[in-house]
Amino acid sequence: MAFVALYFYGDTLLFIMAYFAVFLFVSFRAIQSTGRKRTRGLLIITYFVVFLLQIVFYVHVVSGNDDWMEHPFRKLLAIAIVLFPMAISRYVAVNKYTELYLPSLQEAATISFSQLQEFTGKLKQAKAMMGKTKGSLSYRNFREITDDLPKHDSFTYVNSGTLTEEYFLAAEKSMDDPNLYIVISNTGTAASEIISVFTQNQFNHASVSFDPGLATIVSYNGGVNVYPPGLNPEMVDFLFKKEDASILIYRLPVSIDQKKLALEKIAKINREGSAYNMLGLMTGHSYKPNIMYCSQFVYRILELISAAYFETDGVIKPTDLIEKDYYRKLEFVKEIKLS
Repeated sequence: MAFVALYFYGDTLLFIMAYFAVFLFVSFRAIQSTGRKRTRGLLIITYFVVFLLQIVFYVHVVSGNDDWMEHPFRKLLAIAIVLFPMAISRYVAVNKYTELYLPSLQEAATISFSQLQEFTGKLKQAKAMMGKTKGSLSYRNFREITDDLPKHDSFTYVNSGTLTEEYFLAAEKSMDDPNLYIVISNTGTAASEIISVFTQNQFNHASVSFDPGLATIVSYNGGVNVYPPGLNPEMVDFLFKKEDASILIYRLPVSIDQKKLALEKIAKINREGSAYNMLGLMTGHSYKPNIMYCSQFVYRILELISAAYFETDGVIKPTDLIEKDYYRKLEFVKEIKLS
């Protein structure tokens, strides 16, 4: 019945909800399996990658290419791949590879009430989350992201020298100001909109500036169709891509020597090359030192100059830079809104 509804009434949002629901279901089954924690985690990562591939397939083949096949057949394909994660789960269950097998009926019957309650709570959160994401999980956003994917590389430096001599001269002029400026933004880009669905955070981009006027603001980003993905100067106008976009500016007191060291590190990355760490958004790790995502970059700079005010060994969200300021090292400067 559900598949009939998908066929006749399914749009981009409904199909993505179906893919996401199956991802949650098979992930829960993996959590309840009797394999080792590490291998269960790998299986969940596999399901997440499949979920992303399903979205890419739907955006580019099913709804984005009118000349590829007749529309009804493409919808049937979209429905068929809904079951792909369950086929993986079935394959693992039957073959019991790497100790990743599902619990027996007797074991499944012993699932505690607290576990069921926890899972029910997660389903309610997911339902509420999906209700807020009609605009974020739009065809336009997914198309923009998938069109941008060929520019990215999480293993090779694709960006070099995008920071000009004028940038470094402007940064050097700010050295009499003993502060770095941490900028957290709600940009309204396609990537930010979709990331917000999963993080449930409004602010999903982080930058650093050497001056309060943001003339020297810099970060890791997707290139804004001007530069290759990686370390780039930020275009403040681009941070206000939607009507309710805003940025928060915080001041972090540092010594002049620390500030100079931060600029030297940025200059070194600019010379050696960089790339945007898309895989690191899930794993928190980099294949090469200069492959980072925005908040990872900001934290690494703070760590390098001994100004990091919290510890982490995993994925760093932009809002962590504010929320994990337990010792109140940051000083709020102002919020800038488009309106």
